[in-house]
Amino acid sequence: MQYTEAVEWMFKQFPSYQNIGKNAYKPDLGNIQALCDTLSIHLSKTKFVHIAGTNGKGSTTNMLASIFMEAGYKVGIFTSPHLLDFRERIAINERLITEEKVIQFCEKLISSNLKFSPSFFEITFAMALTHFTEGECVICFIETGLGGRLDATNLITPILSVITNISLDHTDLLGNTLGEIAFEKAGIIKKGVPVIIGEYHPETLTVFQKKAKETDSLIHFAFDNHNNESGISYTTINERTVKKTITQLKKLGFTITDQNISDGIKNLSINRNFTGRFQIIQDNPLVIIDVAHNEAGLAKTFGTIQEIKKGKLHIIYGTSSDKDLSRILPLFPFEANYYFTQFSSERSCTLSELQQKTTKSELNIDFFKNIEESIKSVKKSINEEDTLLITGSFFLISDFLKLFSEKYLQI
Repeated sequence: MQYTEAVEWMFKQFPSYQNIGKNAYKPDLGNIQALCDTLSIHLSKTKFVHIAGTNGKGSTTNMLASIFMEAGYKVGIFTSPHLLDFRERIAINERLITEEKVIQFCEKLISSNLKFSPSFFEITFAMALTHFTEGECVICFIETGLGGRLDATNLITPILSVITNISLDHTDLLGNTLGEIAFEKAGIIKKGVPVIIGEYHPETLTVFQKKAKETDSLIHFAFDNHNNESGISYTTINERTVKKTITQLKKLGFTITDQNISDGIKNLSINRNFTGRFQIIQDNPLVIIDVAHNEAGLAKTFGTIQEIKKGKLHIIYGTSSDKDLSRILPLFPFEANYYFTQFSSERSCTLSELQQKTTKSELNIDFFKNIEESIKSVKKSINEEDTLLITGSFFLISDFLKLFSEKYLQI
C-alpha cells in the first residue's frame, strides 16, 4: 500500500465530514471505544488537554503546543481539518506523523477485519492516539472535531478542558441556539476535571456553570468581565485563553516560564507550521489568507481587515453550501471588489448557488469557477498599494495554497 492509497482508503471508509459535510457526522462514542479495544490502545498513562469551541480552537491548540515545545516537552498534537496533507492532523512536536506510520496503521486496521464501520474521523483519531502513546508524549493537546459531547475525541479523560467560545455554526448538527451549542461543547467537561472558558455570553455562561456544578469541576474564565469588552480580536481572545490555560497547567506540575509563553506565541508558525489564520503572505499588495468561515469568525476578520487595509480592498470568497449567506452577506464591507468562487470540494457552494443567493446584494461581485480564475481577475485590477483578502473556507485556502506553492503565483 502506498501513502496516497492509504489516505484514499480512509476517506472512503465512511466518507469524511471534510468531504461531504453533515452526512458523515456520527454522534456516538461506541466506534472509537471499539477501535481502541481492538487495537489495544491504552490511554491511562497519557495526559491530555481537550479543546473545544466554535472558533479559535485550532489556534489555541497550536499555541499551547508551541509553548510546551519551547519549554522542552514532548508534545502530541491532534487538529483538523488539514489544508494540504492529511498528516497535518497528527504530530509530535514539529514532526508530522510519517507516511510509513499512516500506511502501517491502515494496513493493521484492514487486517483486523472489523465488525463495524468506523468513520474517517474515528480512524484518524485512533491513529493519533496510537502515535502519541507509542511516542510516549508527555502531554497531548486534542482539538475536537464537531461539538464535544459526542465527538470521537471525547473518549479521552483530560487533565484540563478548554472551551474557546460559542457562536452559531453547524446548527443542523449542534442546535439552533447558543445555549444548545454550548451544551454540546460543554460535554467535554469531565468529572473533577477543571475547565477554562474563553469567550462567553449570558446564554452560554449558565450552561457552562451548570455542567461544571454537575461534574464538580472548577471553572476558570479567561476574561473576568468579557461582555464589557467590544471589538476584541480573536487573536487576543485566544492568547488570553492560552495564558489562563498555562496558569492552570503550571498548577498541575508543568514548568512553563513567561519566556516560554512569549517564544511559543512568537514562533507559532515555525514550531507548528500554522497556516491560514489571518496570515499575511505578501506585502505589496497586502495579501492575507484566513480560514474564517462562519458568521462570528468572518465578522472578526472583516473588522480587522478594515483596520489594517491599505488602498482598494479586494476580497476572494468561497463558502460551503451549508452556510447561511443571508446572515453572512450583511457583514461584508461595502467598499470592496468581490470575487466569489467555487472550490474543489463536494461541499462547495456552486457558482449558480452563489449567484442565486446574492441576487439582492448591492455588493460589487463577480463570479468564478475556481480560485485560479478569480486570481487572474484580481491581478488585472489590483495594484501594489491595494489589499487582497482570501477567506470563507478551509477548502478555499487549501486550493489557494496548492496553486500558490505549485505555480509560485505572485499577486
